[in-house]
Amino acid sequence: MRQDVHTDISGLLELLQATGKKYDLEKIKSAFEYAKDLHEGQFRASGEAYISHPIAVAEIVAGLELDTDSICAALLHDTVEDCSEKTSLKDLEKKFGPDVALLVDGLTKIVTLQVEDKEEAHIETLRKMLLAMSRDIRVIFIKLCDRLHNLRTLNAKPDPKRRVTALETMHVYAPLAHRLGMQRVKLELENTSLQYLDPIGHEEVLRHIESKYGENENFLDKIKLEVGARMKENGIHYTLEGRIKSVYSIYKKMYNQNKSFDQIYDFYALRIIVNTELECYTALGLIHEMYNSIPGRFKDYISTPKPNMYRSLHTTVIGRDGIPFEVQIRTWDMHHIAEYGIAAHWKYKSGASSKEEIDKRLEWVAKLIEMEDEQRDPEEFLDALKTDIFHDEVFVFSPKGDVFTLPHGANLIDFAYAVHSKVAERMIGGKINGMIVPIDRELKSGEIVEIITSSASKGPSRNWLNMVKTSAARSKIRAWFKKEKRADNILVGKASVDSEIKRHRKSCSETQRDEIVTAISSHFGFNSPDDLYNAIGYGGVSITKFARRIQEECERVIKIEEPVLQEPVKIPVVSKPKNVKSDSGIIVDGEVGCMVKFAKCCNPLPGDPVIGFVTKGFGISIHKQDCPNVVQSQKNPENEERWKAARWEGSATQGNGASIYEALLQIYVDDRIGMLADITTTLADMRVSILQLNVTARGNESSIVNLKIGCKNIDHCNFIVSRLRGLRGVDNILRGFS
Repeated sequence: MRQDVHTDISGLLELLQATGKKYDLEKIKSAFEYAKDLHEGQFRASGEAYISHPIAVAEIVAGLELDTDSICAALLHDTVEDCSEKTSLKDLEKKFGPDVALLVDGLTKIVTLQVEDKEEAHIETLRKMLLAMSRDIRVIFIKLCDRLHNLRTLNAKPDPKRRVTALETMHVYAPLAHRLGMQRVKLELENTSLQYLDPIGHEEVLRHIESKYGENENFLDKIKLEVGARMKENGIHYTLEGRIKSVYSIYKKMYNQNKSFDQIYDFYALRIIVNTELECYTALGLIHEMYNSIPGRFKDYISTPKPNMYRSLHTTVIGRDGIPFEVQIRTWDMHHIAEYGIAAHWKYKSGASSKEEIDKRLEWVAKLIEMEDEQRDPEEFLDALKTDIFHDEVFVFSPKGDVFTLPHGANLIDFAYAVHSKVAERMIGGKINGMIVPIDRELKSGEIVEIITSSASKGPSRNWLNMVKTSAARSKIRAWFKKEKRADNILVGKASVDSEIKRHRKSCSETQRDEIVTAISSHFGFNSPDDLYNAIGYGGVSITKFARRIQEECERVIKIEEPVLQEPVKIPVVSKPKNVKSDSGIIVDGEVGCMVKFAKCCNPLPGDPVIGFVTKGFGISIHKQDCPNVVQSQKNPENEERWKAARWEGSATQGNGASIYEALLQIYVDDRIGMLADITTTLADMRVSILQLNVTARGNESSIVNLKIGCKNIDHCNFIVSRLRGLRGVDNILRGFS
């Protein structure tokens, strides 16, 4: 793979001729000339002529030995987006054929789609890319080559742009390369991205590698001589390759798994490439004869291949110098697939790999695309992408011996849906290795899983939506509820919307609520409010998707000054009042020598408008004027005489220094590791006392942190809230009522 800067295609043509394949060189030259003319006057951030980028991408594509149309699409991949005033997809189709136009369209970003924010635009771009990929796998091959060259030249970009590109590569493109089995591309994407995401960590790992390799510089050479001699003795034709573990692989084990450098046993690796599968197992036996194996470190990916088609034998042994090293044993066919994955199967007009075989390898893309109609929520789509494509897999068996591959963390419900929807809908329990276990029990590789069914089962539970791991299972559960339980869905969805409106501290009439929901339904493309309720009820969309829009519509429809469904608080006016100051800084008009306490239902703070209520035997209880209990109580005429005007004594509104008051906060947060630690650390930095804390799960990977803190007054409370709002993952904060 060349990294030189070219503005002509002489180097590309040399690469194509070296493959020995028959390319339509005239068509490729024509695509180059067309792209060169369109990009004339355009330059990259480095100052190089822009055409150097498409040429470099085409050279990487040529290294994968893709076909003529792929090379042409690589040369033309930025023309429609960057030169829209000069060309279009129709123009490309006329000049270079429908296949080239289809590939370029799949590689072109979404630039006209109307979305709520940049994050949604990014997710929609991924969605489009995967859709194009499901139609023609060459789209993703070229896209990965494009991203690889962009990373190689990322130094020319400003630092914020580098980090964004590197992060996107690490989260999306490297896992995609892994899922497609393109190991060589994946390693370069990961290692290069790490340089920009954590340059200090990258350098530290490099220093460890150089130090350890320097100590044992000849280790791999000695091992290769020993193993080679034994292979010759047994008449095995072989090729030996030695390598050290990649920087990112070591980094991940050191920082993510908290391992020391000395705990990484596969730092050195020996690869043995032989001619037949039988020779793989023969070579394995010889290796175990020569060296002591480390228990639990043997994996047979030949009999049970990975979903990305990877096949090899892996074992870890200890050399005669006491140094552990990994041995990978594979055939040449396995080696090509390990290096290039599905790309190794792509043979232009050779017939070596049928379209059916390629389609089978891409079933995970097809399943994801099947969810398009059901799944309106971009965040839900991204979650499915991360779970079904980017997670590690587990391999489990049915009682008949069939192998099922599921994402790490999948449970019995996921397995049941992987077998068949009808099996899952009749499921009442399950067994693992013959033992009855809960249906949400996570599966582990090698287990035998059996589903217990009953014809009396009434179908899936709504709770299953929060329990399953795979998007396929979640989609089928939603489809069942959508079809079978529309009336129930509408009730559930309506309750969720009403709860969200109340969360924004809005009370509204039925007419106002209908206006709010109708506007939201129309904005998001639903035919009626009931369709919106139904979608929320069966889980097709998350209520969090509408949170911001609900708040905006509430503010539009319900005026802040407008009292709704409640009468204004009646504060009695007493002629010639006597002011009695309590120790708490409250002045109660009309009552002498009484005891004052603060109501726990609303926890008023100095600066809040307050009112007093004469309790039976416990003095006067001080409430916020907008406390729900105040509003409800004042509807009862019998309580009218018990409500007394109250106010904060002048200095109390600013806080008197020594007095600390309780405040309740409801913090709506995303579920992420470290969220609670960030909140408590921030409060500790501000020297704020935590009096009580508990967390309530909301589902959809979000929670409510109910927090009771000590603060001086309303201004102090507002300052604390503003600091907490700045934390990553905090969606909203409300003053709570218990």
